[in-house]
Amino acid sequence: MSIQLILATATISLALVFYTIGVFDERRHSLTKRNLVLFWTGFAFDTTGTTIMTLMAQSGGDAALGMHAASGVLAIVLMAAHATWATITYVRGSERAKQRFHTFSIVVWLFWLMPYTLGVLQGVPMLHLANLQAGIGSLVVVGAAALLVALTALRGRKHHASRG
Repeated sequence: MSIQLILATATISLALVFYTIGVFDERRHSLTKRNLVLFWTGFAFDTTGTTIMTLMAQSGGDAALGMHAASGVLAIVLMAAHATWATITYVRGSERAKQRFHTFSIVVWLFWLMPYTLGVLQGVPMLHLANLQAGIGSLVVVGAAALLVALTALRGRKHHASRG
């Protein structure tokens, strides 16, 4: 494994860690400065890792815009919009806007998870997954994550209603 691939994989995995902590911390405690730092840090790591992987693909003659590359670019755009909206929402301080932000936040995280898992599934040599197979696998992973988030939110609402 090349040093470039190790660096790219590490930075994109750090993006997953920072971004996931930011999204779920924001869901539990509302939007804070800490969340902004986590969102922007996740965005910076993802952009760095994606840039390294893009350069590797171009130097290897594999610059085609496949499912992984296309969804990855869209995920970075969504992450930038998400972090920007988080910053604006935090600065304005509106509680209503912060509540609406929760939904957007989880949707962007789930979308970002698709190219991440797609890349992981395609990158594991033992799996030998083609683009479509890895794409379906990533949809299954993201669907399971979405279901888990929805069930957790539903359980939280029931718990909150029983206390009220």
